[in-house]
Amino acid sequence: MAESTRWIGLSLGADICWPICYEELMRRLDLAIPHKKETVKLAVERLTIEPFDLKQACKYTVVIDRLTHWFHTSREWIKKAVLMDDLYVFNNPWSIQSMEKHTSYCAMMKLGMKIPETWMIPPKDYEPSNDLRPTLMSYARLFDLGKIGDSLGYPMFMKPYDGGAWVGVSKIDNESALRASYEQSGKRVMHLQSAVNPFDRFVRTIGLGPQTRFVSYDPGAPLHDRYMMDIDISDEEKQLLADITLTINAFFGWDFNSCEALRQGTEWYPIDYANPCPDSQVTSLHYHFPWLVKANIRWSVYCAVTQRQMRKNLDWEPFYKIAAEPDMPYRERIAAYAAIARKRFETDRFEEFCAKHLSHLDEIAYEFFGTDMCRDAVRKKVAALFPAHEVDSFTELFFGRIQKWRDQEGKA
Repeated sequence: MAESTRWIGLSLGADICWPICYEELMRRLDLAIPHKKETVKLAVERLTIEPFDLKQACKYTVVIDRLTHWFHTSREWIKKAVLMDDLYVFNNPWSIQSMEKHTSYCAMMKLGMKIPETWMIPPKDYEPSNDLRPTLMSYARLFDLGKIGDSLGYPMFMKPYDGGAWVGVSKIDNESALRASYEQSGKRVMHLQSAVNPFDRFVRTIGLGPQTRFVSYDPGAPLHDRYMMDIDISDEEKQLLADITLTINAFFGWDFNSCEALRQGTEWYPIDYANPCPDSQVTSLHYHFPWLVKANIRWSVYCAVTQRQMRKNLDWEPFYKIAAEPDMPYRERIAAYAAIARKRFETDRFEEFCAKHLSHLDEIAYEFFGTDMCRDAVRKKVAALFPAHEVDSFTELFFGRIQKWRDQEGKA
């Protein structure tokens, strides 16, 4: 059989630990996968930032993108490569550029998901421009912020419509707090969203291709403890959360995204799910970090070897067709959406591929995540974030949690 090499590119920003682990596991796997009439080998390379000719060839088959949601030069290179070179990238760059949290709320409300009531309010301040004053004088209408607060009820959350790592998010308990937060919001366009209050579970579901991981989440804890190490929900609830997450990801063309949801009684309310560059660092994921690295390997290798085609255009009509069914029960509706998502992610083919060609990944990962090299990768990330006197203790904390994963899940 002829031999070929597929290149996987890593488009990185401040990422430190997971690329080291990804690269070393790929080296240890040393894959040579028969596919159709050739044997496919894999090579990994970190992308650089430099001028580029719009017609220059792209050698990569797949790019794992961690940068272009904020670094525009790399984003435009990726868009060029998708259009001209058939590059497959995690995630669709046009979708990331245009689909902020506001759009994701509207879309999933249209699909009938249980999204808390949400309002958008005009910004408190504006960037001056020649057209601003006549526009506001002609068309802006005075509004009573207190009445909107009464309509939504307290508590509520004020947060930027386009998101951004909890920046600008305020919990609002009464009208005076609402008015104070609005005064301080500056030029941001804000959402007001009803709180799910009370709630008894907060779960973040991470989706990477057709793979999902359920993580109990404590937003009030220090960053290193927010991702908890146990998950206390039923299999039926896991299925619902997986279906919701895969639906969102397939709808927006996101290979890698996370969905936060709150449980109140028997109902789950998605509250934050436009996160198409989720936290991937060991300093927050710790116990869950090995799963993420392995999931990245499985999906990127599958996409590279099979030369999975990028869905350049978002096709929403199949979802809207289901949404238009007037009498379909909620759970059946979500399952129908998820069936579309699993088909788009080629779930059956992916699982068959992994069973056949990546069955040894678990054993190799189990061994690697107990090594000094893994510990050193953890330390490098800790040293980048923590003061010098805490580096040793937090390195041992996070590496110890990875060992707990090895004991509980690593041999599975």
